[in-house]
Amino acid sequence: MVRFAIIGTNFITERLLDAAKLCDDFRLTTVYSRSLEKAQQFAEQWGAEFATDSLDAVAESPDVDAVYIASPNSSHAEQTIKMLKSKKHVLCEKPITWNSAQLAEMLCAAQENGVVLMEAMRSAHIPTLELLGQSMEKIGPVRRCVLSYCQYSSRYDKFKAGVIENAFNPTLYNGALMDIGVYCVHMMVMLFGMPKEICAKGWFLPHSIDAYGSAICSYDGMCVQLAYSKINQSNTPSEIQGEKGTIRFSPTATPYEVSIEYNDSTKEELSFDVCRRDMLYEIQEFIRIVHTGDSCNKWNDYSVMAMAVMDEMRRQIGIDFTIQ
Repeated sequence: MVRFAIIGTNFITERLLDAAKLCDDFRLTTVYSRSLEKAQQFAEQWGAEFATDSLDAVAESPDVDAVYIASPNSSHAEQTIKMLKSKKHVLCEKPITWNSAQLAEMLCAAQENGVVLMEAMRSAHIPTLELLGQSMEKIGPVRRCVLSYCQYSSRYDKFKAGVIENAFNPTLYNGALMDIGVYCVHMMVMLFGMPKEICAKGWFLPHSIDAYGSAICSYDGMCVQLAYSKINQSNTPSEIQGEKGTIRFSPTATPYEVSIEYNDSTKEELSFDVCRRDMLYEIQEFIRIVHTGDSCNKWNDYSVMAMAVMDEMRRQIGIDFTIQ
């Protein structure tokens, strides 16, 4: 059994806790919010014993083994390092932080304190990821990959009406790349590793976040095209295109459906049953590593590569969170 505290009481946290109901080794003991009243309401809703508005109380609690952090992106690094230094394991929501230097500090704190740090990236742990890797052998050599994730934000209508919620607040280090594009970037480095060259473009809402963007990432003998947005919707599947056929999968963040169409027009459906409460897989892997003491390097290496790619994309696009 791993006793969890949660930092952040938003819909993402609710999705995680809903998935955690399927995991016998997960126990929620503590809820943190800047508002004690909100923490108490959330704790009552989800059956936690303790509610607090003090991060120190979470860090010092003998009833907390691990912390799930789903606060605004701008708070991830500071809160994560605080918990790691208090010997708490940390599962931090994506993006784990906003630049490579901070990520290095976080990983160093985890190593120095002998605890687990893992990014809560759904696509890294869903079972179909391994299937994608195996399927590329059937269509190879791979020449081109298109990773698309365009999702009309449920908060965009409020933004157009003049109501600025967190998702459109650049002071919280949000934006299309950090919130949506991260899934495309992470999928790319998991499948193909670090690209040799990156060419990125992005477009901004007036006095606000980057709203959508794209990138071409070059590898030996192939390229990956990334397309992401918070202000338009697309249900186009992602594709891995090889000389013998094309793999199609969707959605990019959590591939439930995978198929191959070969050059002779024959098709192969590769999908299998995946739990739609898909955050279950990252919870299970995190708890497994906590229990066994196995290395988390594989997952952290993906996070390091993805952050390096996003650092370069932010530089080219002009996303600078240090200028407010």
